[in-house]
Amino acid sequence: MISPGKNDEVRMTNDEGTSNDQMTKQFLKRAHHHSDFVIPSGFGIRHSALPSRLIATDTDLSELLKRIEAADRVGIDIEADSLHSYREKLCLLQISVPTVAGIVDARSDLGTTSHSRAHQSRLQHDVIVDPLAGLDLEPLRRALESREIVLHGSDYDLRMLRRGLNFVAHKIFDTLIAARLLGIREFSLAALVKRYFGLELPKGSQKADWAKRPLPARMAEYAINDARYLLPLAEKLEAELDSYQRGDWLRQSCQRAIEQAAMARVRKNDESWRVGGSGSLKGLAAAVLRALWQWREREAEMADRPPFHILQNEKLLHAAISFASGDVADYKHFSPRRRQAFREAARIGLATPESEWPILRRRFGTRPTTETVRCTEELRRRRDKSADKLGLDPSFIAPRGTLEAVAADGTRAISLLVPWQRELLGIEA
Repeated sequence: MISPGKNDEVRMTNDEGTSNDQMTKQFLKRAHHHSDFVIPSGFGIRHSALPSRLIATDTDLSELLKRIEAADRVGIDIEADSLHSYREKLCLLQISVPTVAGIVDARSDLGTTSHSRAHQSRLQHDVIVDPLAGLDLEPLRRALESREIVLHGSDYDLRMLRRGLNFVAHKIFDTLIAARLLGIREFSLAALVKRYFGLELPKGSQKADWAKRPLPARMAEYAINDARYLLPLAEKLEAELDSYQRGDWLRQSCQRAIEQAAMARVRKNDESWRVGGSGSLKGLAAAVLRALWQWREREAEMADRPPFHILQNEKLLHAAISFASGDVADYKHFSPRRRQAFREAARIGLATPESEWPILRRRFGTRPTTETVRCTEELRRRRDKSADKLGLDPSFIAPRGTLEAVAADGTRAISLLVPWQRELLGIEA
């Protein structure tokens, strides 16, 4: 998953509609003209490069459950709509299940030009479950919880699976962590698929609206490709880790990833309005920014769009400064109603009594003691020596901030570092 950013497909919205809707209609028209197959929810996927199925009925889901129950390990990837809605939701759940014990490694086939041929050469069943189709997903949750789940970069996916499926993993294999434990520096899924199978994963749908239905075939293929290589990739990484005797390191790190994903991320309400760059605002300008941020949240929730669709952070900051200095900020994409609400929020901010202006709470750290500095440097030396010997990224063993925290308070080592990391740093439990 990716964070919001500049994107041709993501445009500002207004109350009369979105440019995304128009673009979708234009694409579907062109797709029909060029015979590009479009998949309605509930229909089986039949595409020259996508021999998989979209699970949108309870009957199809029950068949998938039988396959999952016969497997020990299941590959999973997800797609959400964080770029297109106020409260992101789970939109697709891509699942790969081995059809027999073990997976055939057809490396020669994987070097061909057809993704379909690579898919067919592996005894594996790849499907997409549609969480928006009104399915009863409780049986799927129960089936998955007792299996080892293979993911790539597990934190976000585990959080979304918990939110959308109430799923809590008990055992995972994170291919990103595995790659880093092998010292691989280019560890994106695309880089790993190219490294091990000689294939280039197609691009183009990273920022698409995954809640849109019907689901175009090009988006379905992009989605399934993020899951279809997880199982064979995990096998190759696992074999290499075992050869270096680092399999236990992976288990420790994956267990920590499960624990961290289960922790709720809470931001104080009185600080949530502080966007990037707001630290330079003081007094009245900060009060206006807070009022405008609250307005933007209301607008985003009402339109069911991410806040940046309403007004980007840098423009929000600029507007606060403008209003505080006596100017009137305005934006062409605002509808009359939104413009009026925007200016009313600014007036509320400008009318805030000085006693209620936000106060920037700076974090003043204490100067580290000579002993803490010495201990930090000793930990860094041990880390770098181990990293060089093992071919690992030093920051993956322990970032600088962690070294400083452990040097200042040795009891934090257990919560900040897993056993293999403590061992390489020479820290006794």
